Amino acid sequence: MRSEKQAIRERIWRLLEERGAARFPRPIRGRIPNFVGAEQAAERLASTPEWRRARVIKVNPDSPQKPVRLLALQQGKILVMASPRIREGFILLDPAKIPRNMYKYAATIRGAMRLGKRLTLEELSRIHVDLMVTGSVAVDRRGGRLGKGEGYAELEYAILKTIGALTEDTPVATTIHDLQLVDQVPREPYDLTVDIIATPRRLLYIRPRPPKPPGIIWELLPEEKLAEIPILRELKQMLRRE
Repeated sequence: MRSEKQAIRERIWRLLEERGAARFPRPIRGRIPNFVGAEQAAERLASTPEWRRARVIKVNPDSPQKPVRLLALQQGKILVMASPRIREGFILLDPAKIPRNMYKYAATIRGAMRLGKRLTLEELSRIHVDLMVTGSVAVDRRGGRLGKGEGYAELEYAILKTIGALTEDTPVATTIHDLQLVDQVPREPYDLTVDIIATPRRLLYIRPRPPKPPGIIWELLPEEKLAEIPILRELKQMLRRE
């Protein structure tokens, strides 16, 4: 299954480049690819009832979702963002505490790390995420999703679910280029699925909603992830004490 997943990723990275749909940062191979039309996809997502109702939105730190992060701040949403590779945990950006002329900077990784508040695990557990937005390399019409292959989106979701910051009912959305929509994505028990797909040209709701993964499956978690992500070690120790 891993080789099948990787073959899909390679095809999508190549297709985006060949069709002129890829954009900075390059090379897109090995990344959640930035794409032409990311702003339009973000606006399409922002037109949904799920977005309008959301007070707190969790968004990944990758480049194609920068327009999503910017719209969230501009519309007065509380933004929760994982730090790159989750190494510094999660960041909270409150637009009420950021000068409006700094929103574009705050929507970047560097700006978020400077202007946002790093959340402790206890602070994170008191947050209720109303909508999660994730980046993707490919998705299918049943809500199957492929990231870049390192499992960070799954870990972010699992951490938030384990501490109660989101639930099975929390909608998960992604913004992609239309070329990233594929016929079928292989799915494993821990893979994150999506409920809403926004592209520059369309908005797709997955019906019925695909099942979501459980919290952290500790026996499947590689030791190197525990070693490199402090919040995971802290969470494991917290659960042992309970």
